[in-house]
Amino acid sequence: MKRLVLVLVLSLLVPSTYARDSFKVAWSIYVGWMPWGYAADQGIVKKWADKYDIDIEVVQINDYIESINQYTAGGFDACVMTNMDALTIPAAGGVDSTALIVGDFSNGNDGVILKGKDSLKDIAGQKVNLVELSVSHYLLARGLESVGLKESDLTVVNTSDADMVAAYATDDVTAVVTWNPLLSEIEAMPRSNKVFDSSEIPGEIIDMLVINSETLAANPKLAKALVGAWYETMAVMSGQDEAGAAARTAMGAASGTDLAGYEAQLASTKMFFQAKDAVEFTNSAALKETMKSVAEFSFDHGLLGEGAPDAGFIGIETPSGIYGNPGSVKLRFNPEYMQLAADDKL
Repeated sequence: MKRLVLVLVLSLLVPSTYARDSFKVAWSIYVGWMPWGYAADQGIVKKWADKYDIDIEVVQINDYIESINQYTAGGFDACVMTNMDALTIPAAGGVDSTALIVGDFSNGNDGVILKGKDSLKDIAGQKVNLVELSVSHYLLARGLESVGLKESDLTVVNTSDADMVAAYATDDVTAVVTWNPLLSEIEAMPRSNKVFDSSEIPGEIIDMLVINSETLAANPKLAKALVGAWYETMAVMSGQDEAGAAARTAMGAASGTDLAGYEAQLASTKMFFQAKDAVEFTNSAALKETMKSVAEFSFDHGLLGEGAPDAGFIGIETPSGIYGNPGSVKLRFNPEYMQLAADDKL
């Protein structure tokens, strides 16, 4: 609740939105978000910003949740985040937000690791370190369901992603839930066993670029520039040529690994390298059902606010319909700009 109160207060500081020419985008380290750092370093973002006569600053934030809090407070116009965190932080904080780019879904990049144990059932009675109330928490809950356990059967210890590897290296920490590249690093440590991962709930942990909906409405040029830069980068990094290998090598190095390590992370990620595939995923009826599941988890954990009477308190708009309150839509999945990319009309 401290986090929710913080973002509710911060959201009051969000300035009124208007057409302008300078913008800031926040990103953090994750296999599916490394392209933003690469696109900025290689001048791809600037190229597309120049095309639309705007300026876009791409900023890396080392603490993932902090980056979303700063976005919610109005410090950034757009920010990378998962579908659940988009609902429970900015949307729950009253900031109307739109998933501009659906970049991928985790297909093994998020996981539960136990030290010295090899079955998820062995997690019972343990302290489990994770970023509390994040998708790691959601993954844990889904995993527990699969083996007939409840959260009351263990103790969750809130741990920043920036501290996760160091925490696991201590004798006191025996169970963690986290995402790549941290997951791979921890899995390689002695006596580590991955006992559940997101490949067992495909399509539920979605990685996105989220933009303030008012900013989007007032500044379509920003959306076009960001989407254009993204799919140009996707074309480069997915190539099986020297340029593609160089891009993946650079992204791996920036995330603390090498080409082989980064490609291993990509293998457990369903990247939507082509805009048409992202549009198809976003348009599917399954997305609305996934967000229903996410909203129910969020409500059960008090993430939709103390006044929320049910899981549908916040409206979530998808192309296949609205889940929740249509009079209070605060999270939107809009494939319009990805469709422009698919049609080569940017």
